[in-house]
Amino acid sequence: MMGKHKVLISGIAVAVIAVFVVIAMPDWFAQRGATEAKDAREDKAPDFILKDIHGGKFRLNDQRGKPVLLIFGTTWCPSCREEIPHLKDIYAQYAKKGLIMVNIDIQESRDKVSRYADKYELPYRVLLDENGDVAKTYGIRGVPTLILLDQEGMIAGGQRFIDQTLTKMFEGKEFSMQTSSISGEATPIRRDPWQ
Repeated sequence: MMGKHKVLISGIAVAVIAVFVVIAMPDWFAQRGATEAKDAREDKAPDFILKDIHGGKFRLNDQRGKPVLLIFGTTWCPSCREEIPHLKDIYAQYAKKGLIMVNIDIQESRDKVSRYADKYELPYRVLLDENGDVAKTYGIRGVPTLILLDQEGMIAGGQRFIDQTLTKMFEGKEFSMQTSSISGEATPIRRDPWQ
């Protein structure tokens, strides 16, 4: 009787391990196999129109010619709040170079999201995906999720390598110095391949 009990427990343990390997391990290996951001663009980002917390409309296709960072999140998500300082740093570094950043709040009221945006002093535009359709279209399964689009509206990167991808995206921007004929001071002249 004791031998059958050990065999049964061993069989269950093997089954549990097999299920874990089949379900969880492929993703784990895929994540560890990626060591750097890829240059290859994946798919064209689906267009959408959403209202922001002030009632204005935002249409993704109107942003063509500029890179866009979509930030999917919610007010109740602790990781979303923890990510805010990093996102503010990204905004401070790249918005002046042409990056459009939008926070897309999923299935929450305008009042709640407005209080959240005010409390955390979000410098970028905050959009309302009140019924979750945009999140569903983009396959969002967890928050926060970041999706970076290039100037042509192609998905250029996401969560894992956002800083590397942004650096590569903006390293092509050229700045040269021109001397002002009035003051004699050198001033930066922006040559922007994204425009």
